[in-house]
Amino acid sequence: MARSTHDSFDLDHLRRRVARGLMRLLYGKGAEPSGEPLPRRGIHRILVCHVSHTLGNALLLTPLIQELEATWPGAEIDIVTRSQVGKLLYGHYDRVSQVFQLPSHGFGHPVQWLRATRGMRKAHYDLAIDVDPQSQTGRLLLLKARARWTLGFRGAKKHGSVTHAVDVPEHVQSKGQRPVYLLRKALGADTEGTYPAPDLRLDAGERAQGRRLLDRVLAASPADPAQRKVIGVFANATGPKFLGPDWWNPLLATLEQLRPDCRLLEIVPMTGRSMLGSRYPSYFSSDLRQLGGVLANLDGYFSLDCGIMHLASASGAPTLGIFTTTHAEEWGPYGAGNHAIAAYGNFGPEATARELATRL
Repeated sequence: MARSTHDSFDLDHLRRRVARGLMRLLYGKGAEPSGEPLPRRGIHRILVCHVSHTLGNALLLTPLIQELEATWPGAEIDIVTRSQVGKLLYGHYDRVSQVFQLPSHGFGHPVQWLRATRGMRKAHYDLAIDVDPQSQTGRLLLLKARARWTLGFRGAKKHGSVTHAVDVPEHVQSKGQRPVYLLRKALGADTEGTYPAPDLRLDAGERAQGRRLLDRVLAASPADPAQRKVIGVFANATGPKFLGPDWWNPLLATLEQLRPDCRLLEIVPMTGRSMLGSRYPSYFSSDLRQLGGVLANLDGYFSLDCGIMHLASASGAPTLGIFTTTHAEEWGPYGAGNHAIAAYGNFGPEATARELATRL
């Protein structure tokens, strides 16, 4: 029998409580705020502990990598992550040295887990960072690393001491900005300045290949000369975020009426099947960086909150994320040309299309 969403929630809640209890038993109470800032000199090897495995979460770590490279440009950065595409996403950052890949589902694959953590524990780090305000696994990895200084959030849901603890900021909700805030606060730096946006670090060759691929797709479906802009749309999402044809059809019909200058290109999900009845030119790729190269050449992109939304933003496409269930303040795309559209409750598809039309 399939497990209900309510049962799943209860099991997840119980798992987190058990993990917090074990961490409290093993490592005592949580960390206290630190009196001295992190040093700006003498840090040459850095470990980042990041345990979320989703594509969006993995991409939202890239602002911290940029901040670390700017703060200590001569340091090497290792990353321990549950993302199965971490090496693809972070491999073009100059100062990222090693990506230790944990199994995506916790301790279910002990050999892979031990192999990754063994590589991490062989090194001696100047600084290890636990970026998550809640994860017990991230804190455990940090405590097992050999690091001179350790940095993490402080709160009721975190146990185990660190040398530099920072309170979780209520005024910074973004999943991409909070790790940057953590570092800036620990350094005693300005936390109100501009935050780096997610960046896949596509190179010139990847962008040029994306342009060629996009041109081929569009050439196969001649367009109205008035359609000067090419806008990507991804019509898939997971769980309660998913919306079917009854929502997408009126949205697209309204948008086409309001913006006849825009030509739509469907980005096809990993299933390889169109979600929009194959009525638009479409592009499919299982290669995330190749897909990023195509997205980088679009005049705009929109979708519901999903991993491909974060990939579009990180590729440099002006990105509009539509939020119907998740919190736009936490997950919304940010940076130049990017916007989150709050489409909660009675804010239906036609209203969403009108909002899109003003932003594209």
